[in-house]
Amino acid sequence: MENRKFSSIIGKTLLWLALSGTVALIIAAFYQASSFYLLIALPLILITAIGYDRFQSKHAVLRNYPIVGRLRYFFEAIRPEMRQYFFESDLDGKPFNRRQRSIVYQRAKNERETVAFGMQVDPYQQGYEWVSHSIYPKKIVNTDLRVAVGNKHCAQPYSLSILNIGAMSFGALSKTAITSLSNGAKLNGFAHNTGEGGISPYHVKGGGDLIWQIGTGYFGCRDNDGHFDAALFQKNSRRTYVKMIEIKLSQGAKPGHGGILPAAKNTPEIAEIRNVKAGTTVISPPAHSTFNNANGLMGFVKQLRDLSEGKPVGFKLCIGSKQEFIDICTAMQTTGVTPDFITIDGAEGGTGAAPLEYTDYVGMPLMDALAFVNSTLIDFDLRDSIKILASGKIITGFDIMKALSLGADACYSARGMMMALGCIQALKCDSGKCPVGIATQDKSLYKGIDVTDKKHRVANFHKNTIHATVELMEACGFDTPDHIKPECFHRRIDNTRTMNFRDIYFAKQSQERPVTV
Repeated sequence: MENRKFSSIIGKTLLWLALSGTVALIIAAFYQASSFYLLIALPLILITAIGYDRFQSKHAVLRNYPIVGRLRYFFEAIRPEMRQYFFESDLDGKPFNRRQRSIVYQRAKNERETVAFGMQVDPYQQGYEWVSHSIYPKKIVNTDLRVAVGNKHCAQPYSLSILNIGAMSFGALSKTAITSLSNGAKLNGFAHNTGEGGISPYHVKGGGDLIWQIGTGYFGCRDNDGHFDAALFQKNSRRTYVKMIEIKLSQGAKPGHGGILPAAKNTPEIAEIRNVKAGTTVISPPAHSTFNNANGLMGFVKQLRDLSEGKPVGFKLCIGSKQEFIDICTAMQTTGVTPDFITIDGAEGGTGAAPLEYTDYVGMPLMDALAFVNSTLIDFDLRDSIKILASGKIITGFDIMKALSLGADACYSARGMMMALGCIQALKCDSGKCPVGIATQDKSLYKGIDVTDKKHRVANFHKNTIHATVELMEACGFDTPDHIKPECFHRRIDNTRTMNFRDIYFAKQSQERPVTV
C-alpha cells in the first residue's frame, strides 16, 4: 500500500512537471513567434495527457487505456444524438417516436400533414389499436369542441376546450416558453395549466386563461413556513385570468414524490415567486400539510371554492391504491362536497426531473386509470357532477378520442405543446441546458425562442389537432364527444384475437372492483 502511494506521488509530481514545461514552451512560442517551441511542446502535451489519465483515480478505463479510453466517453456523450439522427426509424424513439414528433411539428407549422404509401405500423402486432369507422359519416357543425366545468356548487363555471396545455411550471420552463404557451392559448381560446410553481408574470403576460395548480409546496399561496396561506390564495384566485383551480395530489411521472426544481433552474426571480431560497434544489413535500385524509381533501376543495368566489375546483392525481380513490368518493357522499373536476394523470406522463424508479415503475397507466375512475364515479352516482380530465402522452386526435371513449371529458397535452414550441426531445430537461431554450433558465438559450413566432405554432397545433379530432369523429359517425364509446376502439391481443375497449377495461372493472366499506 505504501509503495503504491509513493508511486502515485511520484507520478503526479512528474505530471505537474510535464504540464509546467508544456505551458512554458507554449508561452515561449508565443513571445518568440517560433514554431520550434511548439514542436517540442507536442510530445510533452501527449505525455501530460497520458500521465493524467494514468494517475487519475475516477475512471478505470482511462487508467488502463490512457487517451484511447477517452473515445469511450466521447461516443457515450454523442450516443443520443447519433441514435436520433442516424439510426432511429420513424417508429423508434421514446417517449415519442419520430412519426409522433413529426406530426406535432407539421401541425404547429401549418405544413402538410399527410403521409404517403400506406401504414408503417404492423396491424397484426400485439398492442395495435384502431377505431371502427362508419359507412355513414356525420357532418359536425360546431367544431369548437368544449365542455362546461362546474357543478351545482360552482358559481363561475368555465367553458373548457377538450385540448389544453398541461401542467408545466415557470422554473421547469423558461420565461419565453411560458409566455409563448399563454399567448397561444389566448389566440385559440384554450386553457393553460400553470403547474405547481405558481402564477408567474409570464403566465399573465401571455393573456391566456389559466388553470392555477396548487401543489404541496403551495407556491403562490404559501407563508414563510411553507404552509397554505388562505388570504394570499383568496387574493390571487380572484384574478380574472384564473378560471379554474387544481389541487395537485400526485403526478403520473413521479407519484408519491414531490416536485423537483433543480438548483440550476432556481433563479432569484423564480425563488421570489415561490418564496424559497435561490440557487437551491427545491423539492416539494410528497404530501399536503393542509389535509391528510379524504374528508380533509373535501374540506380543502370547499375552502378553495369559497375563497375563490365559486370558481371550479378539482384535484389531480395518478391512481395508485384503488381503495384510496373509493374512500375519496365515499367522502364526497358523506360531506356533500364534490369537486368540479378530477384530472387523471397517467403513469406515462412527462416530467422535467424524476427518479427512474418513480418514472418507470410507479402509478397506474392512463387508460386503466380513466376506466376505473369513470366506473367508480358512476357506481357512487357522482359522474354527472364531476368532469374528468386526462393527461399523459396525448398529442393526436386518436389519442384524444381514446381518452374520451374511456370516460374523459377533456384532455391536457404538455409535451405535445413543448414540441409545438420546438422541443427536439433532447432529454436534457433536468440539466438546465435545453438546446432549444424551453426547459432552461439560461438566458443564452431561452432567448432563442421568438415569442411572436412560437405563440402561433402553439395555437396552430391546438387548432389542427382539434380539426383532426373532428374529422375522425365524423368518419366514425359521432355527432358529439359524448357519443364516443369504448366499444368502437379495438386492440390486438395476439395474432388471431382482438378485443374492444369496453371488454378490455369495463368488463374487468366490474369483476375487480374493490368492495366498499
